[in-house]
This record gives sequence, structure tokens and C-alpha cells, in this order.
Amino acid sequence: MRIAMIGTRGVPARYGGFETAIEEIGKRLSAEGHEVVVYCRGGEDKMDRYLGMELHHLPAIESKVLETLSHTFLSVLHVLFSRRKPDVAFVFNAANAVFVPLLWLRRIPTAVHVDGLEWRRAKWGKRGRQYYRMAESLSVRWADALIADADGIAEYYETEFGAPTELIAYGAPIQESPASDLLAQMGLSPQSYHLVVARFEPENHVLEIVRGYVASQSKLPLIVVGSAPYSDDYTAAVEAVGRDDRVQLVGGVWDQDLLDQLYANAASYLHGHSVGGTNPSLLRAMGAGTTVIAWDVSFNRGVLGGGGRFFDTDAGLVEELAQVETELATNRAAWQARASQLQDRARTKYDWDDVANSYGQLAHGLAKRSVSRPKLSGRRR
Repeated sequence: MRIAMIGTRGVPARYGGFETAIEEIGKRLSAEGHEVVVYCRGGEDKMDRYLGMELHHLPAIESKVLETLSHTFLSVLHVLFSRRKPDVAFVFNAANAVFVPLLWLRRIPTAVHVDGLEWRRAKWGKRGRQYYRMAESLSVRWADALIADADGIAEYYETEFGAPTELIAYGAPIQESPASDLLAQMGLSPQSYHLVVARFEPENHVLEIVRGYVASQSKLPLIVVGSAPYSDDYTAAVEAVGRDDRVQLVGGVWDQDLLDQLYANAASYLHGHSVGGTNPSLLRAMGAGTTVIAWDVSFNRGVLGGGGRFFDTDAGLVEELAQVETELATNRAAWQARASQLQDRARTKYDWDDVANSYGQLAHGLAKRSVSRPKLSGRRR
């Protein structure tokens, strides 16, 4: 079966959750004998193949508003004029649902991965939020299937549109025996720091995390990994608050081995994401066997279960940081038990083999159907 993956930055995965999902799912489906075609945005390493996947590199307009849409439009055109059409297409991001009717022209069954509630992100102005709300409705009307990666997203589409979704979460990479030899290049040692890994966007609460940390009496430094295009003002605000000798803003870390070691050896991982579904960075921390302090929203509670720590104010974070450092100093067994509980949950509940199998089953099911026509369902209740 030939399966197209459309709407992301592509692989190798160096950016976010969609890219990680495509890499993990795509390489497994390829290993099973499927032809997986991934559309990638530009990039320096314009490989033709990667981990068994066929890659096509296409440009995009470098604009917060148009980057995703322009690249997806070109990707869909490439599909339309390719000699070998896909049997199934997976389109990532509800914003790209506007292009689904073009795939009808070649009668390609399509599933849209709707991701989180993008219209809640502050980076979008009024028109951007209106567009995302419209795109959600079009996803329901035009896609042959919707994919949600968290219970909260599935419940939203059921409540708002009366629409069923395929609930397929992400997987978690499990670090069974993590190394720590690369930490020395950053002047770090195991359990000697707190960690944040996030794009600098308001909904990821990096600013609140840094502010809460600075207000704390924490003895361990805060390592902040991440940045963001098109967010200069927010980045400047984080930098201004983070003028504390204990805060290290290190930017992006592209060495995957180093990043894995940062997750696995942190005293705690601080997770501020609030509008997405199942976040890959959160799963990576769980799979690394790390204590997690997360922003208190249903998505994060659903992923962490009873093993997480939670905050939703600066003062709340101050308290959680103090508890973690006290446990490390006086009751390391309790700290380790909580971290191990999260790793066990990641191992059993968020397995990439299971995720890839679910995508494969969905692809087979879609390939047997006739392509949908516009539906009257999907109107907001």
C-alpha cells in the first residue's frame, strides 16, 4: 500500500510532535512493506529516502500565516500530478483540511490528524482563530476519518460537531539505561538541574515557568531548551525574566543523544503545554524516567495519570520545585518511585509499535472505502 504523509516539516524529525510521529510511524510501516511517501519542507539534507520512506522536498512561504498552508498546497499538487497516486493520504493539522477536496480529484481516501485546539493559541490574531475554527468544521465535513491523539480532543470533536474520531496517541521512547557522559559539555551532572523543552509560545507557559523558578529558592539551575520562529516579543520577555544566574537559556538542542540525556538525568522536567493533545515532549520525559511537573490541564493529567505533579500559578511551581529538591536531598527513593511510575505508564500505554499498527489498520480500512463527498454533518452544535 502507498501512503502519503502531508502537512508537516517532514523527516528527519527535528521540530515537533507531528514530525516525530511521522518518523516513528513511517519507518515501521515501511518495514512492514508499505510505501510511505513523506512531504518535507526544504531543508539542508534533501535526501531521497530516509528509514525506508520516500521523501519529497518542496518549498514554503516563510511566514507564520502561510508557511504550513503554502507547503501543503504544493504537496497536494505534487500528489495530483504524480504518476503513482497514494492509496491513502494522512493530512496533519486541521488547518490543511481546505485542501482535502483536491485529493478527491484522484479519489484518494484521506484522514486528517486534527492535533490540538490551535484556535486557542495567542499567536493567532482574530482572523487566524476564525480560520482554525472554520478548518475544524471542514475537517469534519470533508475528511474520510479524523485522528485525535488525546481523549480531550476526541471529546471536543464529539461535543462540538457530533463527529467520531480515531483515537491514536503518540508513542514514548523508553530509555532503559540512560547515559550521562554528554552532560559534562554543558557543565551538568545527573539530577543537578531542572529542565524545560518547549517552543517559546504563550500556551506553553515558558514565561510563567521561568518566572516561577526565579521566585523560588531552588538550588538547582533551570535549563531551558527551545526557541520559536515568529515569536520575538515572547522570546524577549522570557529572556528578560530569565536574567538570573540560575537560569540557562540554551536555545535549540539538535544533538538527539544530548537531548535524550538531558531528559533522562533531570531532577524534574517542567511541562507548560496547555492546548495540545498528547505532547511528545511530555512522553519523552516520561519514557526517560523523569519526575514531571506539568501545567494543570486535562490533557496533561490524562497522560500523566497519578504520577504527575501539577501547577497553574507561579506560586504553585515554587512549591513543587521545593518538594522535588527536598525529596532528592532526603528521600531519593520516593523521588525515584514517582519517576519509575511515569516510565512504566509510558511503556505500557504509549507504545510506538501499537501506534503504527493503528495507523496501518486505519489505512487499510480507508483504502477499502470509496472517497467521501462533502457531508452535511459537521456543523457546530
